[in-house]
Amino acid sequence: MSNFFKGLKFLRAVDVLVILFTNFLSVLTLIFSFGSALSVSIIAVNIAAAFLIIAVARANASQQNKFIRAVYDWYPVPAIFFIFKEVYYTIQAISGRDWDSFFIVADRAVFGADPTVWLMKFASPVLTEVLQLSYTSYYFIMLAVGIELYVKNEREKYLAAVFTVVYGFVLSYFGYLSFPAVGPRFTLHDFNAINSELPGVWLTNSIRGLINMGESIPDGAANAIAVAQRDVFPSGHTQMTLITMYFAWKYRLKVRYAIHIFGTLLIISTVYLRYHYVVDLFGGMLFMFFTLWSAPRLLAYWSSIGNGKVRISP
Repeated sequence: MSNFFKGLKFLRAVDVLVILFTNFLSVLTLIFSFGSALSVSIIAVNIAAAFLIIAVARANASQQNKFIRAVYDWYPVPAIFFIFKEVYYTIQAISGRDWDSFFIVADRAVFGADPTVWLMKFASPVLTEVLQLSYTSYYFIMLAVGIELYVKNEREKYLAAVFTVVYGFVLSYFGYLSFPAVGPRFTLHDFNAINSELPGVWLTNSIRGLINMGESIPDGAANAIAVAQRDVFPSGHTQMTLITMYFAWKYRLKVRYAIHIFGTLLIISTVYLRYHYVVDLFGGMLFMFFTLWSAPRLLAYWSSIGNGKVRISP
């Protein structure tokens, strides 16, 4: 296996990770959705993406071109979103049972109640607005870490952070595939009544609508639970936010204080806003620890057989 990878030593660890995981999704698509137009499209896109990544990586290795380097350095950002959507289609094709009932029982066993229901006593439009905005900061705090490292030209740190974040996402996607669930906003509450039960002040409803669209729930969907993304366990928001906070602290970034404030509120918001069970947060924490433990070891392995440029201490 190492001899095979040596032939691709111009690739970075994150490239190999993206290619391997999308090929894994292609195999699942073949097994559970063989012959459908969607399966053909997904497999074709994954093959094309692999060749494109290899082509850009080779071009970056052979010439000093700032545009190619920038594309190569930042392509994992849109790639994560497209893989997230592909995981959705794969889970829909598998059509396994949802695990919500198990997570509900686990929460009740620990807390003696449903945390999302209990939190209703603290609800207020201002608090909801603040937490909904904090929940949305998820998409920006990771970028803030990457941008600061990139602007400071801290390339080893930047590439290590990129690999760790993408690897963390991939691990969470394995969780979604293994334990698909829709969350308490569907199972313990009326999804269609959330705007009236948890009203905000100005932006909450609009932000909710955008998040719903990102999770494959169109506005006014007649049966939203049937089309919703199964992305509850582990809580990727918890896992990836904690990883982001770790890098902000580890590298003493200027944005670390803002990231810690928004990150803390974001994790609270996942339950308050009914996206997650509390057991999902525990799962996110476990996945975070495993990600931060194993990512340096994978990077060290790739450095030993690959280009040897990216190292990170455990």
